[in-house]
Amino acid sequence: MALFRPNPPPDRSGVSPSCVVTQAGPWGTLAEFLIHRFPGVPDTLWQQRLAAGDVIDDAGQRVSATQAFEAGRRLYYFRAVQAEPPIPFEAVVLWQDAHLLVVDKPHFLPVLPSGKYVQETVLVRLKNRLGLPELSPIHRIDRDTAGLVLFCARQASRDAYQALFRQRQVDKTYHAIAFWNPDLPWPITRASRIAPPTAGHFMQQTEVPGAPNSLTHIRPIEVHGKLAKYELKPVTGLRHQLRVHMNALGLPILNDGIYPVLTPEGTADFTKPLQLLAQSIRFTDPISQRAVRFESPQSLALPP
Repeated sequence: MALFRPNPPPDRSGVSPSCVVTQAGPWGTLAEFLIHRFPGVPDTLWQQRLAAGDVIDDAGQRVSATQAFEAGRRLYYFRAVQAEPPIPFEAVVLWQDAHLLVVDKPHFLPVLPSGKYVQETVLVRLKNRLGLPELSPIHRIDRDTAGLVLFCARQASRDAYQALFRQRQVDKTYHAIAFWNPDLPWPITRASRIAPPTAGHFMQQTEVPGAPNSLTHIRPIEVHGKLAKYELKPVTGLRHQLRVHMNALGLPILNDGIYPVLTPEGTADFTKPLQLLAQSIRFTDPISQRAVRFESPQSLALPP
């Protein structure tokens, strides 16, 4: 039996298609299934996407709003955001070869399309600017965090680079500014179990009892009055790990809009970026076998 090979349509304006497989149910049309499957998307938006030809099946045919429902069909659609908030900062490419891009990301700019951001992301901007349709991130950092992000230019090379992160063969260094507590036993290795919250907002990860699944080495590198600049070296890479660990020590990172208090969506202040920077990264390139190290030209400065 021949293996089924998905046949997604090409990118549009740097945006790769999303995919959904129809599941058996009581729907008369494919449009009814999509509206049921994605309750957060207004019905009118699906009608617009279908009318514009933005929903396509695996044979490359446009799906109409009245097309009869069939279970087991693979549908591709293109995400778009109405009134996408502009982000007036640009990522800088520090290194590029046939396989690898090293990018210095500003604060506030997301790496991947998510939520209300599609075009205003590092990935889509770079795809459009550099003409690299197979470009994909090897790892991620938060939208609020600035600094180094690695991208792979070729899909065939991606797993070789991602294996470095899975096998913890990447040395990452972050800098952060937070309050200073001379009474803590510096340097500190924070090992804890981080999990999604059982109550409260889904964005706020939390430390819970149990075997540690996160590890960060933390040391102060400069102290000025009530504030200090810290070097953070994560061994693991859980969501919000550095922010959770610093907050758990009673030292939330300066201008953090999630820890310890979640600020309302849409209240980002471009004059007060989160004081967290992915400062350097070091590894042996799996393609060239060369030892490489990259540093962000950005820096964090303690306030006077």
